[in-house]
Amino acid sequence: MKENLHPDYHKVTVKCACGETFITSSTKKGDTIMIDICNKCHPFFTGTQKIVDAGGRVEKFNKRYGK
Repeated sequence: MKENLHPDYHKVTVKCACGETFITSSTKKGDTIMIDICNKCHPFFTGTQKIVDAGGRVEKFNKRYGK
C-alpha cells in the first residue's frame, strides 16, 4: 500500500438528538458527530410515527391544504 494516501481513520462519539450516544470510527475531523436521528428513535425501528421537519414543510402543507 502507498503511504500517506488514506485519510486518518479514528474513533468518534456520535450523539443523537434523542440523547443516545455510541462510539464508531470515522474519517471526519473532530471527536464528536451530532446527528438528528438514530436507530433508537427512528420510526422504522421503533414502530412509532415521528415527523422530522427540518424546514417547516409540515406547517406549510397544513396551511396550504387546511389539514
